[in-house]
Amino acid sequence: MSQDWTPPPPSGTSASVPNYLVLAIISLFCCTPLGIVAVIFAAQVNGKVAAGDIAGATDASKKAKMFSYISIGLGLAGILCYVLFILVMGIGMGIAGSTNNY
Repeated sequence: MSQDWTPPPPSGTSASVPNYLVLAIISLFCCTPLGIVAVIFAAQVNGKVAAGDIAGATDASKKAKMFSYISIGLGLAGILCYVLFILVMGIGMGIAGSTNNY
């Protein structure tokens, strides 16, 4: 079991990889399962940068961003479907209740 090890970057070089942790936490309120995955990837970014694994940190950052956006999109789509359902049911109930059978 050999593992590839990449040495840390030289001390003069700063590797700035965004972790998208705030976005991942916000996505928890939209679609919890994907939000949890986003938070896990976002939490890995800083550790990988500290270990010198810039490629791994960049990959984790991209995955955190992707899962956050998917989670927020699914949450907004669910809210939209719910609102449309309530509107359609409300209109249907209003039409059904307004008929007079005299």
